[in-house]
Amino acid sequence: MTTTRLTDALRIGRGKVDLSAYDSRSTPGFGGTKRDQPKALESLAGPLSDNQERLYAGAVAGTSDRRVLVVLQGMDTSGKGGTVRNAVGLLDPQGVTVTSFKAPTADELAHDFLWRVERALPQAGEVGIFDRSHYEDVLIGRVRELADPAEIERRYDAINAFEQSLVDSGCTIIKCFLHISPDDQLERLRARLDDPTKHWKYNAADVDERLLWPRYQEAYETVLELCATDAAPWYVVPSGRKWYRNWAVAQLLAEHLGDVAPEWPKADFDVEVERQRLDATADVGH
Repeated sequence: MTTTRLTDALRIGRGKVDLSAYDSRSTPGFGGTKRDQPKALESLAGPLSDNQERLYAGAVAGTSDRRVLVVLQGMDTSGKGGTVRNAVGLLDPQGVTVTSFKAPTADELAHDFLWRVERALPQAGEVGIFDRSHYEDVLIGRVRELADPAEIERRYDAINAFEQSLVDSGCTIIKCFLHISPDDQLERLRARLDDPTKHWKYNAADVDERLLWPRYQEAYETVLELCATDAAPWYVVPSGRKWYRNWAVAQLLAEHLGDVAPEWPKADFDVEVERQRLDATADVGH
């Protein structure tokens, strides 16, 4: 379905970012329609499973310390949870850790903002998913003025240094900004009010945050400008169409896993000798 690597198509360039120039309902890299998405998504399951197992096997065998971290950021209703269920759901859950970062606790606030993030990082062989992340501290922190401007500026540099150190230690970072428009959000919030089965998703505070849309867009543009590095680039994922968003994140994950998954670990024993020893036990229990 895709004629070019989505990693290249969605990767944001360096320099000034204007989110209003991005169409939230576009489908870059996908050559079909919504009707074609289930088959395209299903076709990713095999490669994802194979590469995830190789990643895990390398860690168990002690031949690789590679791991993957997927960062999902976006405005309310952009679909972080839906992406975890539909795209990340293609992976074996035994090798996946999912962390949803809420408002920091008193204990977390007593430490540097990266402290709680470091405690949630994936181990070797794992795929870690951050539903929101350390970027909240330069997004909400800036919009809601929870920290002074000098501290926010320090955090941008701290994040870049933190991510560089992760990459240097064998972690591949896939940072996805799930891009929606204010109209997309309005439609989704209304849908939550119209459907009694979705009332539990609705939070009155979402309307208060929506009123700050221009400030959040400015904060996101700054993050995309200052924290898109060669080591940890940002990918802008159009998320006005949920089906495309799910496929796109799964495709990005498949491409990255294919790049980083090691070869199958070689046996550290004589396979033929072990086969003979095992065959010699054929009568055990009879």
